[in-house]
Amino acid sequence: MASQAVRASIQGQPFNDVLNELHAHTFSGAPGESDPFTLSELDREFIAYALAIYYQCDHCQQYHGRVIERLFKESDAKPWAWQAEFVKIVLFLRTSRQSVSEVEWQGWVEAWRRFATRLHYRHPGFACNIAYAIGISRADENLMELAFESLTRHYPDGETLLGVIRDIDRVVVFMKAATSKNRTDPIVRRQLKTCGVHI
Repeated sequence: MASQAVRASIQGQPFNDVLNELHAHTFSGAPGESDPFTLSELDREFIAYALAIYYQCDHCQQYHGRVIERLFKESDAKPWAWQAEFVKIVLFLRTSRQSVSEVEWQGWVEAWRRFATRLHYRHPGFACNIAYAIGISRADENLMELAFESLTRHYPDGETLLGVIRDIDRVVVFMKAATSKNRTDPIVRRQLKTCGVHI
């Protein structure tokens, strides 16, 4: 039996163990430890996948894309071109209020609402969850307000709304760290290699 080389972690195994536990609390839950989820696992994975595209992390896109495909198969959901919709969502959400004029912003808001409504019929809450997540990730109050308005219509119960926002926020906190780590690890490894340090 051939042995498979295990790549050492730049951050160290104890740190990676904590990240793995945080991943469990964010996506699958740690029995007896995690707060209950309000959003489905698929919804949380949708947010993660959108953030992976937004932060241009190929590793996260592949990982969360595979999980989404698995969840679709398990649910026998009707097939649709979900990856293409994510690209459109992220392209939409790269626009910030500060980078456009008032008339452009109003046009953007109208176009976004039409687009988000169309996606809502495909998967309820889909676009506004992702918009709120990206708003949190870049501390964009205008985008957060726009998405929050939609969230309050979709989740009128205060406790449910809190649970949804908590789930979204957890995914953002986890993904921002994960996308940074996954994008920079190869660079750090390459730099260390020039000094004779192989990790």
